Amino acid sequence: MKIGDKVRFLSEVGGGIVTGFQGKDFVLVEDADGFDIPMPIRECVVIETDDYNMKRKPGSSTPKTEGPVKLVKPEMPVIQRQPEVRGGDTLNVFLAYVPEDAKAMMTTPFEAYLVNDSNYYVTFLYMSVEGTGWRVRFQGTVEPNTKLFMEEFDRSVLNDMERFCVHCLAYKQEKTFLLKPAVQVELRIDTVKFYKLHTFQPSDFFEEDALVYDVVKDDVPARTFFDNAEQLQEALLKKSADERPVRQPARKAEQPKNGIIEIDLHISELLDNTAGLSNKEMLDCQMKEFRRVMDENQKNKGQKIVFIHGKGEGVLRSELLKELKRVYKNCTYQDASFREYGFGATMVTIH
Repeated sequence: MKIGDKVRFLSEVGGGIVTGFQGKDFVLVEDADGFDIPMPIRECVVIETDDYNMKRKPGSSTPKTEGPVKLVKPEMPVIQRQPEVRGGDTLNVFLAYVPEDAKAMMTTPFEAYLVNDSNYYVTFLYMSVEGTGWRVRFQGTVEPNTKLFMEEFDRSVLNDMERFCVHCLAYKQEKTFLLKPAVQVELRIDTVKFYKLHTFQPSDFFEEDALVYDVVKDDVPARTFFDNAEQLQEALLKKSADERPVRQPARKAEQPKNGIIEIDLHISELLDNTAGLSNKEMLDCQMKEFRRVMDENQKNKGQKIVFIHGKGEGVLRSELLKELKRVYKNCTYQDASFREYGFGATMVTIH
């Protein structure tokens, strides 16, 4: 492979003209739009060579042939693979989000990565829910012990990113390996975390702080899907048996007299910084927290929840009441204790 050769990519659509090299492993390919794309040499195949750039001696354009022509086997590029690491035959795959500018959390875009912390190649689909179906956001193969950038996004699309699904298949190339089952994992992302700096934590995979979700941890998927009711029942029974304590106290624990849950919806309690946020964006954040608490307690009959929203102009309270009437019809609500909360709280009772 040399400068001027026309190549196409093996693992994705596209190709172009070789314009240069980066070290031993990467080649620069100029695409149809004139952009130089760095690609691993092993991911490119020559489909047309540029012999016009080869230097020839002056004289006859047709070289003389003396004796039989020997066919010379073309040199194949040396493929440099990531070295395998001890313990890497246990599959560990993670979904990670990294802010581009952690000092400007209200305006910074975010980068999404799939991290492969194993000795396996992982071919995967990264999807998000859209209406009643799913949409593929990225597909590709991440090499062993590497991470792969998938996309960049900003806060305007966070509402479309609450549920993800990752399909992945692990394998090794040109050697035998222990078979790993195909994995399908669905993740629910708490998008409120993208507004809070402290939810991004140090990790082994990035120089910057990152928000990391398990897809597969020590060969175990973060969430298992079952093919039939028998498998689901078996898993539930096993979980119930595993969670049952070996020894239990004779007397049941006393419940607190006041079992009321208090949720402060003031925006200062939910976000570290509101600079750059519009009133609508702050209201959306408050409503998201309200729905999260309600959904978590839907099955807790008799549970009382006090939502502290403040008096203000009454916009947040009005939105809460609309949501209660429209979505949470099994609940009743009333003004919370004036002595404790003034006019700025609503108490909801789950029935």
